[in-house]
Amino acid sequence: MHILLTNDDGVYAPGLRALRKELMRLGEVTVVAPALEQSGVGHSITLLEPLVVKSVDDDDGSNLGYSVEGSPADSVKLAVCELLSRPPDLIISGINAGSNAGINVLYSGTVAAAIEGAFFKITSIAISLELAEHFDYPHAARNAVKVIERILANKPEPGSLFNVNLPAHSRGEPKGIKVVPMGVGRYGEGFERRHDPRGRTYYWMTYAPPYHLDGPETDVTALCNGYITVTPLHFDLTRYDQIDPLSKWDWSL
Repeated sequence: MHILLTNDDGVYAPGLRALRKELMRLGEVTVVAPALEQSGVGHSITLLEPLVVKSVDDDDGSNLGYSVEGSPADSVKLAVCELLSRPPDLIISGINAGSNAGINVLYSGTVAAAIEGAFFKITSIAISLELAEHFDYPHAARNAVKVIERILANKPEPGSLFNVNLPAHSRGEPKGIKVVPMGVGRYGEGFERRHDPRGRTYYWMTYAPPYHLDGPETDVTALCNGYITVTPLHFDLTRYDQIDPLSKWDWSL
């Protein structure tokens, strides 16, 4: 099995290195990832600038893969269309430094890379690790590969898309794995108002993790309760329930 590994934290991110080491037990792994951190870029692609690609070596001098001076989605596009001799059998994006649960899925470069892979009808999985004071990437990578193996064992159809979030190691061993929907409620967002040395006002986004959210269980609540979460996603945003009612409106020009 040939695995394409990417991320949005950059090709030198420790989460990517830890996950690559574990994925190598499953097959051949090629890294194609952004040269620099691209957190929060969503599904942006580069149209007005050239995409510079460089070969990257691992710490032992062996070839790691490629760095791309572009977004996570750019990296996957280039990998599948140009850099790899054939399409990969599996695309993994991560491990991201911080969870991508709830509405953060819409902002995430990590998830966007996996979505791009699903565009190509390749099974794609985004992996993220809950924010903590200290990230234990090797431990997270071992758990991530266990989840990946479970997914592959069930032979998902080509182009299947999954979002996986891992609880911080500080919570102890995961309580289990839960398949849950993406949360859509807003939580923990705010801005801190500050002034620079010249007296100009600026704002710094703050984040407070959710602790108690009412309503049905979602990826956000299950993660907070110490579970690994698996959420099947799709990128068709059509409101199919509204097609028929809207078609009955008067659309005459």
